[in-house]
Amino acid sequence: MKKTLIFLLLVSIQFVNSQELALVKKNSKIGYISKDGSFKIEPQYKSAKSFSEGLAAVENGGKWGFIDTKGNWTIQASFDDAKDFNSGIAIVKKDKEWVYIDKKGEIQKAPTTEKLFDFNNGVAFIRQNNKVGLINNKMAVVLEPKYDQIKPFENGYARVELNKNWGIINTDGKELVEPAYAEIGNYFKNTTWARKDKTFGLVSGGKFIPVDGAEKIWDFETQDLTFAKKNGKIGYIDLKGNWAILPIYDKGKAFSKNLAPVLVGKKWGFINPKGEFAIEPTYSDAEVFSSNGLAPVKESNWGFINESGKLVIPTQYGITTNAIIAMFTQQDKGFIDGVARVKNEGKWGFLKPDGTVLSNQWFENAELFSKSAEKNQPVEIAAEKPKQEVKATAKPAAKSTAKPAAKKKK
Repeated sequence: MKKTLIFLLLVSIQFVNSQELALVKKNSKIGYISKDGSFKIEPQYKSAKSFSEGLAAVENGGKWGFIDTKGNWTIQASFDDAKDFNSGIAIVKKDKEWVYIDKKGEIQKAPTTEKLFDFNNGVAFIRQNNKVGLINNKMAVVLEPKYDQIKPFENGYARVELNKNWGIINTDGKELVEPAYAEIGNYFKNTTWARKDKTFGLVSGGKFIPVDGAEKIWDFETQDLTFAKKNGKIGYIDLKGNWAILPIYDKGKAFSKNLAPVLVGKKWGFINPKGEFAIEPTYSDAEVFSSNGLAPVKESNWGFINESGKLVIPTQYGITTNAIIAMFTQQDKGFIDGVARVKNEGKWGFLKPDGTVLSNQWFENAELFSKSAEKNQPVEIAAEKPKQEVKATAKPAAKSTAKPAAKKKK
């Protein structure tokens, strides 16, 4: 029985992965390709958005609806505008009013709120009397509006502000770190960085642990070390607040695959957790390693090295930062789920780890492959002032302008 369940699970996973599609623009029309490089939906749309949770918003005759990964209409084009699905819910504009719909296209009645917010991690913000709370995708209130700000959820946790002090909550609305700090970081292994008055430190188990001489601390990402600044130089601290690597570098970035990019003078290299150079500083810029063991490095343009420092993809491409909040910062550039979006001679394409271009095709525009629910940036919609239609020639995701979905506080 166990073997049968495992087999079915693997088949299910393979099926889901096989449905990952990327929006591309060719001959001024938008279509979608799969990870084998073939068109699953031929270029035919003037305006469309990336797939999210198996559905993509597409414009037809001036109205927006949703198609599935086979190109079939699952929700007919009857809306004036439409945002991405997240947690089974999307925001659409119908008859000059912004509303929530489910995947059947049925309108969902939300609790009273001054603005509509996109769902993320299973919850969405509601705002009443300038205070912010949470609802779930069943439109039930999870947290009564009580905070001045709630930042976008990351891996199930969000920063909150109350009376100019910051803390952390989870998606149930439970306060994990009380709002008592001037600044606060992300929540990683029950720990976060914070600033109390003028002192930077870590908060763990409800206790504030000052970090000796720290002038700034960055978020922990996937490893138990993060970079921090002391006397204008970058070093690395551990989850106990100790300086594991002395602050001697001009700049630094996150550890991944036990390697971190650091700047010495004008050149970037990579150090290991002992602070030793595993890859000597020879590049004009460098990004962290992706999960597949390749990292972007720059000479005049960008290429990729492996963990031993060998240049496996020549430095001849442009790379872009994904504007969507990624689950991990190091995935913003370079390889994401097995492919890297790059630019060459004004065209966009996808690189495979062996350096070949996916299906040997270049496009006028190319977006990342299907976004997962965790990777979507929460978007707020002001009911009294709807956002204009977003064309797929630009980044499909709408940008947030109000406090609860603002850039995360450092």
